[in-house]
Amino acid sequence: MREVVAQVLAGEDAWVVGGAIRDELLGRPVLDLDVVCSEPERAARALIRQAGGDGVFPLSEQFGAWRVVLDRSRTVDFAALQGGSIEADLALRDFTVDAIAVPLAGGEEVDPFGGREDVARRALRPVSESVFDDDPLRLLRAVRLEDELGFRLVPEAEALVRAKAALVTAPAGERVLEELRRLSADGIERLAELGLLEPLGGHVDPRLRAFDSQWYRLAVTFGDGLRRLPIPVDLRRFAQLVLRAEAPPDDSPRSIHRFRKATEPASLEALAYLCRPELIPAVEQARRNDPAEPLLRGDELGIEPGPEVGRLLDRIEEERAAGTISTREEALDLVRRSLE
Repeated sequence: MREVVAQVLAGEDAWVVGGAIRDELLGRPVLDLDVVCSEPERAARALIRQAGGDGVFPLSEQFGAWRVVLDRSRTVDFAALQGGSIEADLALRDFTVDAIAVPLAGGEEVDPFGGREDVARRALRPVSESVFDDDPLRLLRAVRLEDELGFRLVPEAEALVRAKAALVTAPAGERVLEELRRLSADGIERLAELGLLEPLGGHVDPRLRAFDSQWYRLAVTFGDGLRRLPIPVDLRRFAQLVLRAEAPPDDSPRSIHRFRKATEPASLEALAYLCRPELIPAVEQARRNDPAEPLLRGDELGIEPGPEVGRLLDRIEEERAAGTISTREEALDLVRRSLE
């Protein structure tokens, strides 16, 4: 990516900055390239013409930033130089490990805050004491970087996070949700430890680690309060299924069928939330046994369309799962007896 971008910006002052440099120092794959240059839009459009890709669009009006999506896993972000120099630009960034720049054309790196040393120490240190006032989302980002990279806030930075914790509710809900969804259970617990979780309406639930998925962690951490965030419809439905689930009385095929009817596709997560992991094998077996085709369709019942059709199809489905019927003829007989 860097070679292609360098060709596009040949002869211009431009720097690779931020996470790409940090990840390179850590030996991590560099999938997202951040470039500071004089004309981000022109650079972005030139790159998409030369390299192709999936699209180009404005990323931030405030900073004149543009993103080029080269494929599903690689992006290049172009942002305008702030403050008149690369040193001034880096002084506006969040943490020292992200305040390192390397000239795109090659040359000495610019590291005015000792970011390289902090990367080696895996230490997370703010560039200045105003970083959280400048953008309160950085409070959550600090925890996410700890969580994803194995870094740790230095003591004075941790104290600053605690002092600024009340600001955590200020960013737009979409930005907050994006940071929260990337946190592991350790990250959620770290939020609570730093005083960042309670202002957001969350708490550390003892069932937090019962299932390993980001949606599950969000649901159990925020409960019904999750609706205050701009969550997608499918996450909203998932949370409702899990939080309102009722445990099946036993692991009989009929009970498991009824439970799945009420909770799929979140049945396993619901069992984790209900503290009933012993029923997971029964649900997994029922999933494997799901028939490819129904025994009967609605237009084969011989009755007028209406609620009764759905009720009968549900009953056929349940009896089939329970093992009392297995053929089309048995299903038709059940329908006839139900209508008598």
